[in-house]
Amino acid sequence: MRRPNGCRWPDEQAIERLYRTRYRGFTARHFHEHLVRDHLCRWGYTWTKLLLQSKGLLERAPRRGAHRRKRPRRPLPGMMLHQDGSRHAWLAGREPMDLIVTMDDATNEIYSAFLVEEEGTASTLRALMAVFGAHGLPLALYTDRGSHYFHTPEAGGKVDRHNPTQVGRALAHLGVEHIAAYSPEARGRSERMFRTLQDRLAKELALASITTVEAANKFICDVYLPTHNARFMVKAEQDGSAFVAIPGVDLNEILCLQEERQVGNDNTVTFHRFRLQIPPGPLRPHFVKARVKVRQYPDGTYAIFHGRRCIGRYDADGVLSGEFAQPACQAQPSTASPRAERPSTTLRAAKGGGLAAARPSLTAVPREAETNDRSAPGNGAGSLTRKWPLATPLRQRTKLERAANSCAT
Repeated sequence: MRRPNGCRWPDEQAIERLYRTRYRGFTARHFHEHLVRDHLCRWGYTWTKLLLQSKGLLERAPRRGAHRRKRPRRPLPGMMLHQDGSRHAWLAGREPMDLIVTMDDATNEIYSAFLVEEEGTASTLRALMAVFGAHGLPLALYTDRGSHYFHTPEAGGKVDRHNPTQVGRALAHLGVEHIAAYSPEARGRSERMFRTLQDRLAKELALASITTVEAANKFICDVYLPTHNARFMVKAEQDGSAFVAIPGVDLNEILCLQEERQVGNDNTVTFHRFRLQIPPGPLRPHFVKARVKVRQYPDGTYAIFHGRRCIGRYDADGVLSGEFAQPACQAQPSTASPRAERPSTTLRAAKGGGLAAARPSLTAVPREAETNDRSAPGNGAGSLTRKWPLATPLRQRTKLERAANSCAT
């Protein structure tokens, strides 16, 4: 394709028509970037902005207020991350959803961004898993005082540091400082970033004809974020990184929902809508009345821990899985008592015509029944451990017999 002459006067009607039909609602800066990248336009941003304003397609920006001093950025990436959610109609024809964004304070780089129906603990742990797994642990995380971040006893008051949420527990376990913001102005960087995303990302998704959450999240990760970071990232004040590597640490066991439960009399744990059966193990015969920790992972699976030891893993339906799964050929354990599953010895004897018809023992040595057998141990006929003759036990001897026996010895 032949490149147009940069000195030639641009076709204003073509640019105006392009804005009205395809890029309606774009800002002057955003529209100019598409003109340069996709339509090989060589005219500057100021000319494009003035053209759109002269045609009545854009309004002039209001005059800015008094200057406020900005908080200086952290000098190194990884020293502090911002995380927040923004509710907006990101997809055309769908209800508003939350965009969860995690960005770096030093460089404005967005490490993670995805759409969810509603912001909460699960979305926060999912974002932390993506960032910590790819880059390591930051020194601090800066968030608002949402109920999934902090417990706040009084509305608008200070957060309760002694009663952590699931997110607070996980961050404390990893040694990441959790900083609470007490005003929207304190989160100015993330607020400005969300204004940019609401203006650009929603239009890019509509331009790509994306209508589903799955497709939108894939587009954000693979297409939009690399372009956005290349456009809005700034250079850090110092070279290097403050992220801390964590080799050998399983983040999946920390960044999950964890609640304490007491084991019931039937050796099960009730968690949400499931009754999780603890399988038999070599540690102890049962865990009745024991305090255990139940963990729910981002993929919907579960696990039960007694101290640091895992005593059961379950799939999303509450069925034992992994190393605790029972073989397919093995029968499922019955909840009824083993004594109630088979008839008693007396019942078998009555049906079979006496004790001789009862089922023989599987452990005792078979022997013939004798008439003079006794139930007392050590007193059977011919026993080598008999203590006294059965005919004259010690308690039946008279005083004279005992005296004569002592004289004889």
